[in-house]
Amino acid sequence: MTATDPDEGVNGLVKYSMKKAADITAELFQLDTETGTIALVRSLDFEEGDSYELEVQARDGGSLFDTAKVT
Repeated sequence: MTATDPDEGVNGLVKYSMKKAADITAELFQLDTETGTIALVRSLDFEEGDSYELEVQARDGGSLFDTAKVT
C-alpha cells in the first residue's frame, strides 16, 4: 500500500493503520505503519477462508487521511 503527500516536514509524513480488521484477518496479516507493507504472519489455510479483506487507512502529519480496501 502506498500513499504520498507533497507537504514538507511533519505534514508530509504518512502513517498507515488497519481499520475494522476481523479477528482472523488481524491474526494473519501485519501492516508496517511506516511503509504500508502488508505481510503474512503465518501461512494461509483455505479451510479457514478463501479470501480476506483489510481496510487500511493512510494519515498524514496533519489532519488528512484516506482509506482503501485490500482484498
